[in-house]
Amino acid sequence: MYNDQLDKLIEMALMDGELTEKEKQILFKKAEIFGVDLDEFEMVLEAKLFEKKKSINKEQSATTASPKSNKLGDIRKCPACGSMLESFKVKCPDCDHEFSGIEANSSINSLFKMLNSAEAERVDQSNMSQFMGQLTAGMAGLDRIGKKKKEIISNFPIPTTKDDMLEFMSLAMPKSRKIGNFFTQNQPDIKEHNTFVPVWKAKCEQIVMKARFSMKDDKAALDQILSFAKDIGIKTKN
Repeated sequence: MYNDQLDKLIEMALMDGELTEKEKQILFKKAEIFGVDLDEFEMVLEAKLFEKKKSINKEQSATTASPKSNKLGDIRKCPACGSMLESFKVKCPDCDHEFSGIEANSSINSLFKMLNSAEAERVDQSNMSQFMGQLTAGMAGLDRIGKKKKEIISNFPIPTTKDDMLEFMSLAMPKSRKIGNFFTQNQPDIKEHNTFVPVWKAKCEQIVMKARFSMKDDKAALDQILSFAKDIGIKTKN
């Protein structure tokens, strides 16, 4: 709309759907340098911010939409024998059919896609910071992304199939244990990893609680879940 440099700055500033005061100051300073009417520029900026927020909300709604299921209310219908049973069961007690298939492990994959998407925003925010020459703006962005990723993990629904639970626990296990030592604990990568340990561990604890109810008839699978739990310091006594 104005020139490539200013349009690029606007695009990068609005990438996360937020506009900090520092970013706004930089944009207005650039607009003034390019001879743009500031009142007009403010109206355009607000309109672009509104559209970006609407687009992000639409994407989030699509991501968090409830997946298709084979449940009828709180009852699950076995696709093998047609028996009706509680929705939290992972195995049909009548025919021993296990509820897994082409959608198995989709839960953990969906979670990591959401986390990778948030991490991409971190990279974009860092690039914007370097482009503008403003380190503080980038640091604020990194904090927002970290909080967003923790909320994604905390609010993510517990897996419902045995395969999903086992896959989730196996992949979450290394993320649920602190790493490093006294001399390395303040290194950026190690420090960031350890800040996420409590939220990953809490999610694993929720899976353990659900597994105790849903895997009563599958001792081998339950024992494997409890083994994962014990390895990351979750109490497993009945």
